[in-house]
Amino acid sequence: MGMTITEKILADHAGLAEVSPGELINVKLDLVLANDITGPLAIKEFRKIGVDRVFDKDKVVLIPDHFAPAKDIPSAQQCLEIKEFSREQGLTHYYEVGRNGIEHCFLPEQGLVVPGDVVIGADSHTCTYGGLGAFATGVGSTDLAVGMATGEIWFRVPESIKFILKGKPRNPWVTGKDYILAIIGKIGVDGAQYKAMEFTGEAIRDLSMDGRLTMANMAIEAGAKNGIIEPDEKTLAYVKERAQKPWKVYTSDPDAAYSEVIEIDVTNLEPQVAFPHLPSNTRPVSQATQVKIDQAVIGSCTNGRWEDLVVAAEIIKGKKIHPEVRAIVIPGTQEIYLRAVKEGLVEIFVNAGAVVSTPTCGPCLGGYMGILAKGEKAISTTNRNFVGRMGHPESEVYLSSPAIAAASAILGRIGSPEEVA
Repeated sequence: MGMTITEKILADHAGLAEVSPGELINVKLDLVLANDITGPLAIKEFRKIGVDRVFDKDKVVLIPDHFAPAKDIPSAQQCLEIKEFSREQGLTHYYEVGRNGIEHCFLPEQGLVVPGDVVIGADSHTCTYGGLGAFATGVGSTDLAVGMATGEIWFRVPESIKFILKGKPRNPWVTGKDYILAIIGKIGVDGAQYKAMEFTGEAIRDLSMDGRLTMANMAIEAGAKNGIIEPDEKTLAYVKERAQKPWKVYTSDPDAAYSEVIEIDVTNLEPQVAFPHLPSNTRPVSQATQVKIDQAVIGSCTNGRWEDLVVAAEIIKGKKIHPEVRAIVIPGTQEIYLRAVKEGLVEIFVNAGAVVSTPTCGPCLGGYMGILAKGEKAISTTNRNFVGRMGHPESEVYLSSPAIAAASAILGRIGSPEEVA
């Protein structure tokens, strides 16, 4: 019996010829990641282990991005703790505010993750890197501390679900965000519990790298251990421009075993909107047009990439944000921000009445830069819409692609780009 791409990566990093679902294995790590929220907890646990140095100063990455630039004194203290630890350990990959970005946008952009890597991060959306053909998953801060100390972690090998996306969408505004929302709507927030979500098919091959990273990013919203896409020519073209280290391409065997194979025809798929208070509460945008909004957020580790900003600017250009709506645009990295300035996207957003922020996770987790008051509603390109996720527990968050968020910001209600053309 053959192996899936996930099983092959894990087997190689465990020094084994093969592995099978359910097996407990010890795996060597290529990268260990934490941020300003999870990093201080991991550092505290690291101190308890009794080692003086991290396993490899080139393989531990610390990035202040959640409450950074620091929103208050406690946030400043957390940022200081990871900065001081990075200095103490001589970490190669500590990136201060102004030289970084939202971690899951920044690492692929900088070539710090490559195909075939095993990556753990004390952030649930570490699964983003599966879009590059890496095995990447979120862990708790205690597990991360052990990873920083030893360069290893144990896993139970997950079963895999294969998602075959067929066809080409007739609607030009349908994106990877719509694919993953449709999938989560179909299987539920626990439909892939501790499983690998392997995305393949014609629709995936047609997706840009930005779109693939978006899909892998939200695998955790279906409860998955990881999301992953086999590398192809697009992947390698992306990686060759950026990679800071060698890589290895893995692919699934034709006779690999899957717990389930799910086929989805995207031909007639509409842009999707996830209603409160679960990412699985999805409906076509045509069923959401009566929802008035107070805020629109375009950004996050899910949709703060260049392509996302381009789509939003295309829709907003020459128009005005609805007078009762706050529109917040957050580029995923400083590099994306600078490009948006140079190519006129920031001017488009500001002329329309939107605010453009430095890269931060801020509003996504209810941190800052877009907190909702009681009764307010937001359309957002982020990844979660739980009760109180973006502010008051009686506020509401609706998840969508950048195209739908941009159109909604103009309309003052959830709507599609066709309505503002």
